[in-house]
Amino acid sequence: MIQPHGIPALSSARRLVVKIGSALVVDPAKAAPRMAWLQGMAADIAALRARGTDVIVVSSGAIALARRSLKLTRKTLRLEEKQAAAAVGQIRLAQAWTEALQGVGLTAAQLLLTLEDTEDRRRYLNARATLNTLLGLRCVPVINENDSVATAEIRFGDNDRLAARVAEMVQADQLILLSDIDGLYTADPRRDPAAVHLPVVEAITPEIEAMGGEPLPGYSSGGMRTKLIAARIATGAGCAMAIAVGQVERPLQALAEGARCTWFLPAPEGRSARKLWILGTLQPLGVLSVDAGAVRALGQGRSLLPAGVRALEGAFGRGDAIEVRGPDGQALARGLSAYGSADAARIIGHRSSEIEAILGWRGRDELIHRDDLVLL
Repeated sequence: MIQPHGIPALSSARRLVVKIGSALVVDPAKAAPRMAWLQGMAADIAALRARGTDVIVVSSGAIALARRSLKLTRKTLRLEEKQAAAAVGQIRLAQAWTEALQGVGLTAAQLLLTLEDTEDRRRYLNARATLNTLLGLRCVPVINENDSVATAEIRFGDNDRLAARVAEMVQADQLILLSDIDGLYTADPRRDPAAVHLPVVEAITPEIEAMGGEPLPGYSSGGMRTKLIAARIATGAGCAMAIAVGQVERPLQALAEGARCTWFLPAPEGRSARKLWILGTLQPLGVLSVDAGAVRALGQGRSLLPAGVRALEGAFGRGDAIEVRGPDGQALARGLSAYGSADAARIIGHRSSEIEAILGWRGRDELIHRDDLVLL
């Protein structure tokens, strides 16, 4: 939902991703979690959940929590030192979020992802299924980049991009980047007193990108440039994004009550971009022939279940594109398979409740989930 004056309503979000930087989570003087702030954030999450909003947290802070205890106090650390600090600090970070969320009756769930997990089709499907299952179980997923096994240099700002990829993955309505600044300005307000705050950005143009500048030393975030990269990813997937100040007791409540921020509006065609990719980019590796009941279900926007499939052709893996044909042989749809062809061949024609008995393990109920399916 977009309010009449063009600004999205936080209260209307069906699914929300919140990215939180290290400076908000960690007290640098004590090298410890800011528990009072985390408890306020947990209260905000609980209030959103009570209104029916799914909330996913992308939280930095692992490296910052471990540096002092490991005596890694130099300003610049080597990659392997950052990886080691992340391994130690991630435990403390997870404990802090668990304690804060337990205080408001919520269950925290930890996921460590990399950007590659959101780009490889099979890993993407696994991660998305895990997140959707956790949300269905009323958990609050707390995600951080898997810094301990990173193969590229860990740098501030990566979690902005990761948060945008997560928002894209779970089809979030809104992404909130909590920062040390209240949004995008025409220039850096810490250098240019004439800089003007932009409450709404309708499209990310070259002029908007130029306002990102370069990150300043000493700030917790990766600078405005990484946030604009995140905005391009999120809005291109049909997700609104806000940059807002996080250094208040209840930042999401403040945002809902009208605190100054910058909203980036979703691209009108964004929600269909991924399906256009499935339709136009991926070469089908197999064919599923379905019955009339399945044709009706697909026409109603439902997923394709094994029971409605009568025949299978081709060799394909999980996450590969396959074509769906009706009883008359006409192509009806294209989508990403939740099973490889060998397993799919064993379960077609059977009810989803029989899958575990047939395969010996519990897989997806659908052969192609409706989010991964495009009608032709």
